[in-house]
Amino acid sequence: MSNYVVGDIQGCFRELEALLTQVSFNPANDSLWCVGDIVARGPSSRDALRFFYENSNSVHSVLGNHDLNLMAVLLGYRQPNPKDKLNALLEDSDRYDWLEWLRHQPLMHQLEEHNTVITHAGIYPWWTLKQASQYAQEVTKVLTGNEFKNFMQQLFGNSPEKWDSSLQGFDRYRFIVNAFTRMRYCNPEGELDFSQKDNPYERSSQDSYKPWFNFWSESENRVLFGHWAALMGETRRQDVIALDTGCVWGQYMTLYSVENKTFFHEPALTGK
Repeated sequence: MSNYVVGDIQGCFRELEALLTQVSFNPANDSLWCVGDIVARGPSSRDALRFFYENSNSVHSVLGNHDLNLMAVLLGYRQPNPKDKLNALLEDSDRYDWLEWLRHQPLMHQLEEHNTVITHAGIYPWWTLKQASQYAQEVTKVLTGNEFKNFMQQLFGNSPEKWDSSLQGFDRYRFIVNAFTRMRYCNPEGELDFSQKDNPYERSSQDSYKPWFNFWSESENRVLFGHWAALMGETRRQDVIALDTGCVWGQYMTLYSVENKTFFHEPALTGK
């Protein structure tokens, strides 16, 4: 059995198929995790989500910001963005089955036997791994419980910008979700900046806002994340691995073999 983790798919299903062919992926024996953002912006979000749903015994995902947005759209709480190219998905008769599957996906997953952690945007540096797991489970409990719809109505927003263990209710849940699905830059005080998504290696060294992983202590655990295409896989660390390599923007999709610590790439297809 082999474990693989793929970067943001964002509706680029043909590239995902090509990657899985490269590694002879067998859903009967192998396991695939996505770092989130299965849908949006690419041409085949419906096919991608259907693939995950129909192979849910071996194909999984943590939740990304675009996945959460889709859930809110399906519930009628947000309007679809035409740039997300979701029409085929939103018109499919199985869309509410897919919604039910999505709400049961975690914000964080640990492959403990491989010292590997999977999230969409990363781990808030002022949390321990144990705390991050606990907070992720708090949100999963709400997502899968009776407060689901109310939670989705209250979810979207940028505040609070900094973690405080005394946070309660939807402010607490919103920060946890934002940290796991939207975080890129933060400052030494632990405040998140959601407005910037550029390449950090092209910024002024005097800027107080740095990539979140600059504040994350080195660990024996590998953190696998996506969300930040501008990084193009570059973190300059061996224990923090960025897997969003901008396939939907014309670059390529990346698949990571957990056991072998090797990468596989598939160029973006033209004519999307």
